[in-house]
Amino acid sequence: MTELPRTQALRCFITVAREGTVSRAAAMLKLTQPAVSLQLKALEESTGLLLFNRTPSGFTLTEAGAALLPLAHRAVAAASDFKAMADSLNEAQRGTLRVGTILDPEFTRLGPFVRSLAMSSQRTEVFLRHGVSDDVLAQVGRGELDVGYYVDATPPEQLHQSFTERTIADGRYQLAPLLSYHYRVIAPIGWRDRVIGKGWAELAELPWLATPPHSGHRRLLDDIFRPLGALPKRVGYTDQEEAMIDFVESGLCLALARDSVLAPRMARPHQFVVSDKVKLSCDLSFACLAARRQEPVIAHAFAAVRAVWNIKPAIAGAGATRTRKVAKNV
Repeated sequence: MTELPRTQALRCFITVAREGTVSRAAAMLKLTQPAVSLQLKALEESTGLLLFNRTPSGFTLTEAGAALLPLAHRAVAAASDFKAMADSLNEAQRGTLRVGTILDPEFTRLGPFVRSLAMSSQRTEVFLRHGVSDDVLAQVGRGELDVGYYVDATPPEQLHQSFTERTIADGRYQLAPLLSYHYRVIAPIGWRDRVIGKGWAELAELPWLATPPHSGHRRLLDDIFRPLGALPKRVGYTDQEEAMIDFVESGLCLALARDSVLAPRMARPHQFVVSDKVKLSCDLSFACLAARRQEPVIAHAFAAVRAVWNIKPAIAGAGATRTRKVAKNV
């Protein structure tokens, strides 16, 4: 005998010895009778021993078969223990990651990110929760999410720098910028004279579309308008970016819109005008609690999201070396 018998052959041997016939053994093992017979034949050929006496009434063990049967039980049990331990170790290596998502999956490259985690050697299991930017960050802060996407205004000092990780909220959160992009101000096409050439102070006097209180849109605009003395009047409400353009085209109000959302609309007839004087430069970032940044599953997630966005880690310290560019149409 040159090699150990296969576990399936040993199971067939044990079951036929217990049941007394190939037909009953096949039913117990959920195999065909020829398949069981072939396993027994292969086992006898590999051992060079006759294991069963074949009689009209069934199968009985030979002396050699009776001697090998207890060892077959032990071998099958050992194989089962081996598989159970391997499965347990494999499960222990599987991490879980709770991710807060915002905007649309194409814009955040969510699909490639999740696939990257699922197919990596760590086989991270991902749980997604969709929301708005500030709510996602708050859930990260409370430990309800491990990581999340976040939108904020690009700091002036980093407009032309690399995608270096930074902290916000007095060092509480760590952000890894992934993409810089613009929000534009759009207005009904009949309001051209009211928005072209106008600054934020003049636009604050016009009615605006409201978005959820904890959305990036609301926070970005409030941060601009509060220093001017008052928040603008808001005359409509939506939490869908595509619907914002529809509101504006109806002639009711102003709104913010991403370049990537505007571009397809501007390629065909439309009923809105884009302000030529103001815009908001923003970062789409990947966020976690700064205190948890080096936890294995979170560090792995940051590495995966950087790879999806083709952002190379810096040689020294956490950060990146890709030149910061503004996306015109993602």
